Amino acid sequence: MTYKRWRSPPYKPGQTAPFKISRSKIDLFVQCPRCFWLDGRLKISRPGGPPFQLNKAIDELLKKEFDSFRLKGKPHPWMVEHKIQAVPMQHDDLDKWRQNFTGVATLHQPTNLLIYGAIDDLWIDNKGQVYVVDYKATAKAGEVNLDAEWQKMYKRQMEIYQWLVRQNNLNVSDTGYFVYSNGRLDSDGFYNKLEFHTKIISYQGSDKWLEPTIKKMKDCLEGEMPAIGKQVMDPSKPCEFCTYAKARTELTLNHINGKRPTKLKTK
Repeated sequence: MTYKRWRSPPYKPGQTAPFKISRSKIDLFVQCPRCFWLDGRLKISRPGGPPFQLNKAIDELLKKEFDSFRLKGKPHPWMVEHKIQAVPMQHDDLDKWRQNFTGVATLHQPTNLLIYGAIDDLWIDNKGQVYVVDYKATAKAGEVNLDAEWQKMYKRQMEIYQWLVRQNNLNVSDTGYFVYSNGRLDSDGFYNKLEFHTKIISYQGSDKWLEPTIKKMKDCLEGEMPAIGKQVMDPSKPCEFCTYAKARTELTLNHINGKRPTKLKTK
């Protein structure tokens, strides 16, 4: 894991300049206001894991594949297979909206926070309704789904993207689609080839939680550092990063003060 200090300026209470907030920072706040405050006010970010290069490669290849059908104005065969009455959307800003550090952006006037996020794709039907699409990749036995507890972040991600695209004056459906590619584990070997089965999963999103959450984020940035973190959506679940930091700090202080280490509490 790596530790980073970003060069972008931290948030200053009372500042008049818009402050950029990425889609991932919204999810960070939902997971732990304390970690969000440390990131925004002091630019002390959570340690990050290694990049998922295979997932990134699949993401880029899927974009190229859907782009070929976008140019033809035709649906991808997977869309036909799943009876989705739409085609990949052509839009002048799509390339920009896909870029990590620009993405789809909007200035939230009540808070002066500039919210942005990079989307994967947009589809459109013959009535002009737009569908937000997100690509995912994994390798697991059995069918992929969105039922796991940790996949709630995927659903929030979709809802944030839907909200952002709506702010850019497009008629966005509550229905979004996950193009989910699953690496098959039932082959008899690797042989320099990994086969995937791709499934399109529809999801009914709701962005009603987002506006009040953005306002809470602004209040958090303006205030003092929150107490040891607990998840916004489920306060019964402590932040694992804060729990680790607290346990390590206590152990370090005990060592400095000459106290013998005791069994650490994990809860």
